[in-house]
Amino acid sequence: MSSPTSIREAVPEDAAGVAAVHVLSWRAAYRGLLPGPYLAALDVEERAVIWRDRLTAPDRPRVLVATGEGGRVLAFSCFRAWRGEGFPPGTVAELAALYALPEAWGLGVGRALLAASAEALTEEGFRRAALWVLAGNARGRRFYEAAGWRPDGAVATEETGGVMLDELRYQRELFDQGPSPIAST
Repeated sequence: MSSPTSIREAVPEDAAGVAAVHVLSWRAAYRGLLPGPYLAALDVEERAVIWRDRLTAPDRPRVLVATGEGGRVLAFSCFRAWRGEGFPPGTVAELAALYALPEAWGLGVGRALLAASAEALTEEGFRRAALWVLAGNARGRRFYEAAGWRPDGAVATEETGGVMLDELRYQRELFDQGPSPIAST
């Protein structure tokens, strides 16, 4: 697989591709963290309906997609102003999701999408961003740490698939990130 050919804003027609990335990445990344039956039951068609609704909602978050040959969605990110507690309103962005097809892991797709997301947030006036990552997701934590994100000590416990999981909040200053290595289209 090659690196993405473009990174762009998602449109409602991307819902099925985003949903496929979402489900396949969860099944691979969270194997051993979430019960196998829960992961196996994740349904791309159900997620596609959810993503189509998100991509058409008036108050939708921003969603970027990295696409490859033939316009296939390889990865996506989802971000918005931070909606939780812990920061003054409107001062921090939340990277709510960043997932890539497992076959794209290690090829720079995620790094390019993360850089493009940071650039978009900076253009919107944000100087800091935060995200939540599962404490047990060593690969995800290494990915974010390699990009300069650091845990800030905040921990949240969430129930997913019948399992209680700790999530660690990571933060990063955005202003010192260079431009995306892939031109957005």
